[in-house]
Amino acid sequence: MIEWSESQRMIQKMVRDFVEKEIVPNIDAIEYEGVPPYDILRKLAKTFGLDVMAKMEFDKQIAAAEAAERGEVKEKKERKEGFNAMAAEEAAMRMIPIIEICRHAQGLVTAMGVSIGLTGGAIMSKGTIEQKKRWALDLLTLNKIGAWAISEPNAGSDAFGQMKTVARRDGNGGYVINGSKTWITNGPYADTIVLICKLDEPGVDPKDRKIVSFILDKGMPGLEQSKPFKKMGIGSSPTGELFLNDVHCGPERLMGGSEDGYGRSGAKGTFSTERAGVAAMALGMVERALELSLEYSKTRVQFGKPIGENQLIQLKLAKMEVARVNLQNLVFRYIELMGYGKDMTLAEASAMKLYAAQTCMEVTTEAVQIFGGMGYMREARVEQLMRDSKILQIYAGTDEMQVIAIAKDLLSR
Repeated sequence: MIEWSESQRMIQKMVRDFVEKEIVPNIDAIEYEGVPPYDILRKLAKTFGLDVMAKMEFDKQIAAAEAAERGEVKEKKERKEGFNAMAAEEAAMRMIPIIEICRHAQGLVTAMGVSIGLTGGAIMSKGTIEQKKRWALDLLTLNKIGAWAISEPNAGSDAFGQMKTVARRDGNGGYVINGSKTWITNGPYADTIVLICKLDEPGVDPKDRKIVSFILDKGMPGLEQSKPFKKMGIGSSPTGELFLNDVHCGPERLMGGSEDGYGRSGAKGTFSTERAGVAAMALGMVERALELSLEYSKTRVQFGKPIGENQLIQLKLAKMEVARVNLQNLVFRYIELMGYGKDMTLAEASAMKLYAAQTCMEVTTEAVQIFGGMGYMREARVEQLMRDSKILQIYAGTDEMQVIAIAKDLLSR
């Protein structure tokens, strides 16, 4: 894949028009004034039929799962070798809205991705049929908002090693959970929360205890959701804390219906799904930073000429274009891989995330530099792109953790 197809460009324009009409006029409200972004996201879903498509896919998966449970195993069709244009098109349709929205409000993609992709996706991947029916569909259609809670005050990159939140068996088949979670996307407003914690196993070293997950609902006794944090960037993605004080959960809330249903591997797998999306997010932000920088370089006059005629500014612009092309090629490669039915290795996915995050930070920083004093002003918007870029180097695994993941995967072969 070397360029967007005509049909993909049409979708791109439709999404861009929606963003200009529905998101751009509300940027200050959702980024700085504390207005929750969910009405805009729901309007996006309805405008493009995302909720209808999610419902159709949900019904299909539930029907297949119920048939398998009854022993009605259908003969699996072997995947044909070669390129599947439909699979590639589906991947492209996922990437295009991410790119277009991130040109103006990266936080919206973060909020939507965590609710649909992480929370809803985790339940669809590891939940029982009953759990999928009870919780997943509302998340996938954005009727309800989801949060995926793993991070704790003392457990960032070492999410499992330093985890203190524990679930204790209550002797009646249920569990009692105590602890806290922080930096939780959608935490202040989430209707449904997938909570990852440790099982309290007497006699077992804390570091070796099982990782278990529960599906919680807003308003459960003992569950407190904080107000949104004030953050450096992505204000349109509400982030907060969760406090759990003797939260009682019946066995129906245990993910997968088993203490082995969604452990370390499930949580790590969910993390991996974020990494390809980061390249698309970075591409949108880099495209916008370059676009704004080019316009300013042509119109800003200093010492009797546009600053774009200065070689130092030209060097910055040239490097921005190199970064844009590289990021676009990473996105195109991901779409091609999906078309061929291939998954990225851990090293590839981590390398993609590492490069995208670092490149986005570098380009948006240079955009502020090109604008000079004006770039430091909110109205120029490049300062927002710069602040929003920083989180790409932190969430879904810091740059440093990506380096470790890449090296370990390569060395294990």
